[in-house]
Amino acid sequence: MIRILPFLTLIATAGFLISPFLTDPFSGFDPARFPVPQVDPPVQPAGYAFGIWGLIYLWLGVSALAGVMGRRGDRAWARVQVPLVLSLGPGAFWLWLAGVNPPAATALILWMTGCALWALFAAPRRDRWLLQAPVALYAGWLTAASAVSIGVQLGGYGVFTPEWAAVVALAGGVMIALSVALTLPHAPEYALAVIWALLGVLVANLGGSLLVLGVAGAALLAMGAVAVFGLRAGQGRAAL
Repeated sequence: MIRILPFLTLIATAGFLISPFLTDPFSGFDPARFPVPQVDPPVQPAGYAFGIWGLIYLWLGVSALAGVMGRRGDRAWARVQVPLVLSLGPGAFWLWLAGVNPPAATALILWMTGCALWALFAAPRRDRWLLQAPVALYAGWLTAASAVSIGVQLGGYGVFTPEWAAVVALAGGVMIALSVALTLPHAPEYALAVIWALLGVLVANLGGSLLVLGVAGAALLAMGAVAVFGLRAGQGRAAL
């Protein structure tokens, strides 16, 4: 089984990478699918921020190929590949699901995030650039994306106003992100992905909600401090 895992990871990764070409471009949930239409919800980052997916796709693809070509039978990689397959495999259907059923898509991205974090915590420090770093970037962006998705649902179903939905979702997401980043200072790519998302939220709210701007700014400062701590304290001990 352990020698099959690299191929399963490659297949799951390939499906995940191909999925954007099989669905309509995704720029946020359809506002009409909510009782309270969510047009430009304040929790959602500016569109440019989603460009990080290009780097994530490329890096995960390289990692999956490396697993097949040079790490078959490696138990350390296998401990990462199991949860990664569980995240990427179902994740191949996320874009389609987001277009037809936002609540189900939110449940799926939470599953993807949980499995990605499992993979990150299992990642060995060696082979950092081929395994740990791409998984960290993927898990970090999914953490942010999960918070965004929850925020849109909270506003879309009238639990909170869009502004307060953004505050609640951002606060919860950043608390999780900070705990992960502090626990894994040797994987600063995780914090950097969350920082990128927070920058996108700040840009999206320029000239808008001061409350969301303040919360996103405070979260950005906190994540930035943790990222610096990781770069200083963790990188010297991380195996290259």
